[in-house]
Amino acid sequence: MEKRIGFLGPQGTFSHEATQTYIESQAKLNGSDVTYALKAFYTIQDVLLGLKKDDIDEAIVPIENSLEGAINVTLDVLAKEEGFYIVDEHIIPINLNLVAKKGTKIEDIKTIISHPQPLGQCRNYLGNTFKNVIQMEEDSTSKAAQKVASADGTYAAVTSSIAAKTYGLDILDSNIQDAKNNFTRFVIISKVLKKKTGRDKTSIVFSTENKPGSLYKILDIFSLWDINMTRIESRPAKNELGQYIFFIDIDGHIEEQDVYDALTMVKRKTSFYRFLGSYPAFGNLYDV
Repeated sequence: MEKRIGFLGPQGTFSHEATQTYIESQAKLNGSDVTYALKAFYTIQDVLLGLKKDDIDEAIVPIENSLEGAINVTLDVLAKEEGFYIVDEHIIPINLNLVAKKGTKIEDIKTIISHPQPLGQCRNYLGNTFKNVIQMEEDSTSKAAQKVASADGTYAAVTSSIAAKTYGLDILDSNIQDAKNNFTRFVIISKVLKKKTGRDKTSIVFSTENKPGSLYKILDIFSLWDINMTRIESRPAKNELGQYIFFIDIDGHIEEQDVYDALTMVKRKTSFYRFLGSYPAFGNLYDV
């Protein structure tokens, strides 16, 4: 059996690294019964569009970083698109490097390129090291490295060591992220729901009526059913100023009666509700 997996490319991105390590972990579980075909896309939206058009079977996309928080484009697509389900999650450490063409010195750099998330993850380092340097945003860290490889010696990129090696760039400084424990959580999205494993979590998105206590009443449902909420994130509803949608993760699987009953009540009391999937919770963060 072949499984087609889409990720944010090109090769050398952290999404590519996450995809490879996720496949390795799945191979240990499934043995040789499943083979994997990887397909790179240039934006997160394109990855998920590929899933919608059945060009791939699963999409691996980043959803949150321990320093910079949510990946909003992923949340927005999950809230908008019906028929997408989170079926797994995968977490990898993010070690950022300042890279440039061979022979470039730090004092030569006038422009630094990267994806917005890594630029934010090393904001203090960049601010303290470079006082008058332009920061340019790119669709991925690998594309940033690719652009630096074809530019003159005044450009540098914030990227992975894999991307530096791929494009023949020197690492001028390593582990430049502002916090040592820098992790990104990726979710695996499919059109097919995942069965219960016994160590699961469930994700939903909803909005409430704009009335006092509306959100509190929703959250209280989980307390009544003794269900642990592990994450809450808000995003603008994009239909009216001051209106928000809420993303929540809870412990448990939709096939468990208490989770099913609690979510049934949540659905009744919300103005918008979408079940995003029940899936295996990732293991110990510090074992990655």
